[in-house]
Amino acid sequence: MEASALQFFIASVTAAGFGIAIAAFGCGIGQGLGLKSAVEGIARNPESSGKVTVTLLIGLAMIESLCIYALVISLILIYAHPQAAAIAKLLVK
Repeated sequence: MEASALQFFIASVTAAGFGIAIAAFGCGIGQGLGLKSAVEGIARNPESSGKVTVTLLIGLAMIESLCIYALVISLILIYAHPQAAAIAKLLVK
């Protein structure tokens, strides 16, 4: 039982690490593309900078929230799994 609990914990930590890495990579790419498009739009039409900036900030907040959701899921994978009691017994010894 204890060995399988440890293997499950290792798998959870690995999945959490890969999940947050992929989410951060995707969010970084999305934010970069959004910022690039906003700057190009402002460069073409400087009078629209107010509307573009507001829309850009809302879009960046939405993209960042996706990365925060991935972080929450990763923390759940690490800390709230069914075999937490068995892992705690292993760490106490």
